[in-house]
Amino acid sequence: MKKFTVLDLFCGCGGMSWGLHKNGFNVVAGIDTWEPALNTFQLNHPEAIAINANLTELKPGDLLKKIPILKKTDLDCIIGGPPCQGFSKNVPAAYRFMEDPRNLLFKEYLLFVDWFRPKVVIMENVAEINNAYNGEVREEIISVLSKMGYKVAVKVIQTHEYGVPQKRRRCVFFASNTGIDPHFPEKTHGEEERDTFFGEQKKYVSAWDAISDLPVLENGEGAESMDYDKTPQNEYQEFMRRDSHILWDHATRKLKSLQYQRIKSLKPGQGIKDLPARIRPLGGYSGAYGRLDFEMVSPTITRWVFHPGSGRYSHPREVRTLTMREAARIQSFSDDFRFTGTFTQKAGQIGNAVPPLLMTVLSERIMECCLGGSLVSR
Repeated sequence: MKKFTVLDLFCGCGGMSWGLHKNGFNVVAGIDTWEPALNTFQLNHPEAIAINANLTELKPGDLLKKIPILKKTDLDCIIGGPPCQGFSKNVPAAYRFMEDPRNLLFKEYLLFVDWFRPKVVIMENVAEINNAYNGEVREEIISVLSKMGYKVAVKVIQTHEYGVPQKRRRCVFFASNTGIDPHFPEKTHGEEERDTFFGEQKKYVSAWDAISDLPVLENGEGAESMDYDKTPQNEYQEFMRRDSHILWDHATRKLKSLQYQRIKSLKPGQGIKDLPARIRPLGGYSGAYGRLDFEMVSPTITRWVFHPGSGRYSHPREVRTLTMREAARIQSFSDDFRFTGTFTQKAGQIGNAVPPLLMTVLSERIMECCLGGSLVSR
């Protein structure tokens, strides 16, 4: 079977690449400016080239010189998620403006697409980019790709509808120039199991479904590596453990006394509003100090997953926050993916990543388009 070549721009630790790698794609290089994330990318993609470079300063032709195994016409896919802070709803509306440099990095991405002209382009971003500035950004991206000869599909995706145990809305641009129209797969998961016109629809994967087989830890316990002590308890856990024999990064960060008291006082599913008045913070996010329960799909994992006051990041059964392996499981990183750096750097890599499972689900449609390139003249 042909291994389709992939270049990952703004790669971070490599979530998008990992999802395609798991279905047989050949990741040739990843580019980013954050060294800890690049180190992680390189560890997990030892045959690829990790390049620390700013795409606003790097010319496509110079990039090709850094990847001697790649010819300009050999590239099948360009993937990537240009930094999105300028579009994010987490930025107050008064501080969002079109000319924000963080809003313009998608143009650098498109310059590389124009130079390489790969068969398939996947660009991922926050959901808000779809309607930002009355749809101006979305339409510009579609227009530029169309002028290059691509057919473009755009969709705002809820990742938990594709088997990721986390609610995460993302906008995905899927473009093909092979004559095969790009189209997104139908959602695979819903509120209940049922048969649909497109096949069996499974029930959403909950956060507890994702992590319930991992060793029990108390506050401050754990290790960089350890053995599994249970067998997988469901299909998702089997998939996560398929290529792994050692459990990495299953260690808790010891909570301060007040943080511990707050989490201990809560039942699964409760949060800041349920805290006793004597220990409740004066303010905070609505999800702050939230504990997951045994049924819910996790809210979005962010780079602040290490801090209980920043979201619903506390374990449903044990009085502690999530380990980095639990956070990675909820982001759909399989257990054979290893992270480098400090605890908070690992949290940043996990929280900023695209869930790999989303890309694995998309990979079949990407392959269809790539195979069309062998039948249609470029």
